[in-house]
Amino acid sequence: MNKFTRSLFIATQYIIPKQAVSKLFGILASANMGDFTTWIIKKFIKKNNIDMSIVADPDLSHYKTFNEFFARAVNPESRPIAPDEDAVASPVDGTVSQLGAVTLGRIIQAKGMDYSLRTLLGGDQEISAPFKDGSFVTIYLSPRDYHRVHMPYSGRLLKTVFIPGTLYSVNPVVVSHVDELFTKNERLVCIFETNHGRMAVVFVGATIVGSIETVWGGIEAPTKNSKREVKVTSYEDQNLIYQKGEEIGRFLFGSTVICCFEKGKIEFDSTLMPENTTLMGQQIARMIKK
Repeated sequence: MNKFTRSLFIATQYIIPKQAVSKLFGILASANMGDFTTWIIKKFIKKNNIDMSIVADPDLSHYKTFNEFFARAVNPESRPIAPDEDAVASPVDGTVSQLGAVTLGRIIQAKGMDYSLRTLLGGDQEISAPFKDGSFVTIYLSPRDYHRVHMPYSGRLLKTVFIPGTLYSVNPVVVSHVDELFTKNERLVCIFETNHGRMAVVFVGATIVGSIETVWGGIEAPTKNSKREVKVTSYEDQNLIYQKGEEIGRFLFGSTVICCFEKGKIEFDSTLMPENTTLMGQQIARMIKK
C-alpha cells in the first residue's frame, strides 16, 4: 500500500457510515444466494490464498451463506493445542500486533500510542483492577485467517461485558493512526477465573464484522439493545468451564482479540514479537508457578 493509498484508506475511516456499511454487509453475507454465494466464496478463497487443505469441510456447496464459510471449522489435527499444563495457547490464528506489560493502566496500541485498560474492559474499576500492571497480547485476524476463538488457558466464565461503540477497521495501518481505537470500537469482554488468577479475552469488532458470537450466548453483537448501553452479564452461578483450546466464540469477518492476565502470572515466549504470525493452539506463553 503506497503512501497515497494509505492516506486515503485512513481518511475513509472518518467518512464512511461504518455501522450502516457493516449492517448491510452482514445482511448480504448471511443471505443464501445459491450458486452466486458459491461463486463469491471461490473468489474470496483465491483472492486471500486460503489453505483449503486444513478446512474440516472443503465442499463449498455445503456452505449456504458466505458467513457459514467465513466461520468455517478446521481439522483439529491442523491446530494441535500446546500440551504442557502451564502453557498458554494462542486463542486464534493471526498476527501479533503488540504484547507486553500493562503500564500504569495503559496498553500499547502501536508505536507511540496507547490506551486505557479500564476503558477497554468497560470502565468498571472492579473488573479492570486485577489486570492493572499485568500482561497483555493483541492478535489481529486478517480476512484470510481462521475466525473461531478458543481458550488460551482453562478457566470458568465469570461474566461478560458488552461495550457498544463504532466500528473502525482494525487493519494495522488504521490501528497505527487512530488514537485509542480499541476503546472506541464495539467489543465483548469475557472474564474467566483460572487457577492462576483472572484472564480476560476481548473480542473487538471492526468495519463489516457481521457479528461476534459466543458458544454460551449466541450472537452478542451487533446488539439488539436500542439504547446501546454497556451490558454486564454474570455467569458465576452457571459453572461454565472451558478447557484450553476449546472453542468459545467466533467472528464473522476480520477483527482482533486482546488477552489480559494478572501481574506476575505469565511469561511470554521469548520468540513472540510484534508482526509474528501465530496459529490457534500454539504456545505463546507460560503460567508462572509459585
